[in-house]
This record gives sequence, C-alpha cells and structure tokens, in this order.
Amino acid sequence: MTEPAGAVPGPDGRLRCPWGLSAEDYVAYHDTEWGRPVHGDDALFERLCLEAFQSGLSWLTILRRREGFRAAFKGFSIPAVAAFTEADVERLLTDTSIIRNRAKIEASVANARVAVELASGELDALIWSYAPDPAGRPAPRTLADVPATTPESTALSKDLKKRGFRFVGPTTAYALMQACGLVDDHLLDCAARGNG
Repeated sequence: MTEPAGAVPGPDGRLRCPWGLSAEDYVAYHDTEWGRPVHGDDALFERLCLEAFQSGLSWLTILRRREGFRAAFKGFSIPAVAAFTEADVERLLTDTSIIRNRAKIEASVANARVAVELASGELDALIWSYAPDPAGRPAPRTLADVPATTPESTALSKDLKKRGFRFVGPTTAYALMQACGLVDDHLLDCAARGNG
C-alpha cells in the first residue's frame, strides 16, 4: 500500500495529516492539540516526559494512557515529581495505567530534579529558544517531507543533556518541538496547519 501523497479527507470532509485519521483517538489530538503552542514549565515538562515514554512505542499507546500518567505523576508538577522517592518509583512500577519502564520512570524523576532547579519560566524559555524561524521551513507536502530530527532538535537535545536531562535525544526533542508547536509539521493541505 502506498502512502497518501498529502492530507486526506476525514469522514467530516476536513483534510488532515494521514496519521490524524489512523485511529479515532488521534482525530481530536491532531485537530486541537498537536502543533499548537504549549507554554508553561509544568506543561512542557509533561510533554517532555510523555515523549520520553513514547520512545520505542506508538504515540497512540501514550495518548491512551495520558490520564493515567497525569494521575501517577501528580499532574506533572515539577516540584511534586522532583520530591518522588525510591518508594514512589517502586509504586509506579506497579501502576498499570502507565508504561512501567524503570529507566523512563527514573528519567522522569531525574528530569524533574533538574527542572526544579531552574528559575520559574526558565524551562519554557529554554525549550522555546530552539524554535526555528518558520519562514525558513517550507510546509511539508507529504509525510516523507517531515524530518525525524533537525539541527535545532539536535541542539536542544545537547543543551538539555548538558543540564542533566535524560531520554532527550534529537528525535525525542524533535517530537517535543512538533507536539508543542515550536514547528508546524501539519501537511500543507491539512486544515489544522497554521492554527497554532
């Protein structure tokens, strides 16, 4: 089966990125959230954690467990997660509402401990400082035009790692940039493009 050339119509006739129609759970996420600007330290910390948990898995797996993650990680409050103990890690390893991966759970706690040392708004400013100039990025026409990494995501990854963040490779950093609206990778003909 060949990949669609570009945006495809959904049941409502709206053109969407093909992945946005690949599962019912994706439609609202694609239409109202993915690619729209996200600000706030805790909100960006949540996305950073979820993108790390997604590594090696389908985003749909994470999306379907998002509320479980939010409950398990205290709404992704950076100070709350930074205060997690080894007992909390062990508790999370038995929580079936999340992905029970010790390395990713421990990375989330470690990342909160790094983030809690930053000034208020500093994580937001740090991440957004790597947003590329949209004028220099042509709109992708097909999914094949969407990169897995960019020079900006590589630089963001290096900066985060230098500060002590974990599970933040260039591909994860780019997925974060896409999800949080630092880049608009909705396809050229997608109805959601430019709505950020």
